[in-house]
Order: sequence, then structure tokens, then C-alpha cells
Amino acid sequence: QVQLVESGGGLVQPGGSLRLSCSVSGFTLDGYAISWFRRAPGKEREGVSCMDISDGRTYIWYADSVKGRFTISRDNVKNTVYLQMDTLKPEDTAVYYCAASRYVGRSSWFLSSLYDDWGQGTQVTVSS
Repeated sequence: QVQLVESGGGLVQPGGSLRLSCSVSGFTLDGYAISWFRRAPGKEREGVSCMDISDGRTYIWYADSVKGRFTISRDNVKNTVYLQMDTLKPEDTAVYYCAASRYVGRSSWFLSSLYDDWGQGTQVTVSS
């Protein structure tokens, strides 16, 4: 059974950092794209970052709004994908979700409809 579980959210001041974790069970990371999405109050779900592992290669993409501030990484032993979030801004406040897909690429990773499996989400609040 495929399961994704996020953790690491919380309250942080502007300029601070958080690291989110997405623990995956039921499949291994190779051959899957794991992405982070977020949904802020009153806004649509937004793709934040994606790590796609295909044919022995790792591809990483970021939304323009987080480039240079967020870093996605993985631990194959723990079957976990991380999202390191630095220099956080109030506009980063949202519920963050991780999701898995075998069917995304550079031009489609941010399309939530292509993901079959989702975590329950973790709240990130950036406020002073």
C-alpha cells in the first residue's frame, strides 16, 4: 500500500528556516517523481518543487517563487524526500503536501492532476 507522510511543519518567523520530510512507503523512490505542493488560504494548489528519478538520473525543478530559497533532496535508505526551506516569507504560509507520480517531466511536474498518491499535508506558518 502506497503511503506518503509529511512532517516538519510549524510556525517560524520571516527569514527563518524549516525542513519538511516526506516519508514514503509501499514503493521505492527510483522511477518516481516526488513533488511538493502547497495550498495557501484562498488560493489554488501550487507546485513548489519536484525530484524525478528516472533511468539512473535525478532531475530537480523548482517554482520561480522558491528558487534559491528551497532545496529538495532525498535519502534512499530512509525512503524519504526533504524540502529545506530557507529565508521564509509570510507568503510561504500554506499547507504543504508531497505527492508521487510516474508520469511527470520538466513541463508537467507542477500539474497536480498527474499525481495519484498524496500525503495528508503539514501546516507551515511564517509570521512574526
